[in-house]
Amino acid sequence: MSDDATIKDQVRERYSRIARQTLAGGDAGCCGAGACCGEGPIALAPVHQLGYDEAQVAALPEGAVAASLGCGNPTALIDLHPGQTVLDLGSGGGIDVLLSARRVGPTGRAIGLDMTDEMLALARANAAAAGATNVEFLKGEMEAIPLPDASVDVVISNCVVNLSPDKDAVLREARRVLKPGGRFAISDIVVQGGAVPPDLQADMMSWTGCVAGALEEGEYRAKLHAAGFTDPEIVVTAEGSDLPGGGDTDARLRAAGVRVVSAFVRATKPTP
Repeated sequence: MSDDATIKDQVRERYSRIARQTLAGGDAGCCGAGACCGEGPIALAPVHQLGYDEAQVAALPEGAVAASLGCGNPTALIDLHPGQTVLDLGSGGGIDVLLSARRVGPTGRAIGLDMTDEMLALARANAAAAGATNVEFLKGEMEAIPLPDASVDVVISNCVVNLSPDKDAVLREARRVLKPGGRFAISDIVVQGGAVPPDLQADMMSWTGCVAGALEEGEYRAKLHAAGFTDPEIVVTAEGSDLPGGGDTDARLRAAGVRVVSAFVRATKPTP
């Protein structure tokens, strides 16, 4: 089995377990609801500390909030307008799909993409509980998005792109499915000051915990440019020392001169 396949299998197993626990009424992980990647080395804050409007979140199904595993609020990154189509990469329990669906309205469409059957089942149950009729959840991988070229207006994601072992493919696919002028607007884990040390890159817990696969800030910008995006922007929203659960992993990164941060990552697909 290739290293890439091993990483994907480990990520799929972690998220499958989180979805089963949520469906059963339990916490998303040992760190509780709102922990990025469940019980990984970097466990992030509950949704009310990640830029979500409390009134909006209060109106969502409990399962959508309980399975929110993000590091920010990608729906706050960009203006969404009625009639637009929004794609969420690694949509999990569906919190960002449901919030996007409200903003694009009945003439718009919000699509969630996830590779985990249990998460898809949870998200569809949450959509039904919310009475959302302009949402769709697709099974697939973000390295090969099962949508036509130029079919969406905005691509969002929440602490998921770092989990892919082939980010070049993810960014190329995101650009492909975006319409000209479309926007890539995600929350993700980013590192500054250097790459993640090799020992952490080789550690599966660090992969599923949103650390090992995190890109260095300059490399992230370079990959966005290489994929054909323009105007890449990375805005830090929290540092590793501010992320509950950072602990030993954050200390090891700092000892290597590397800082782990949560950030908004934005870019644009150019028009012809």
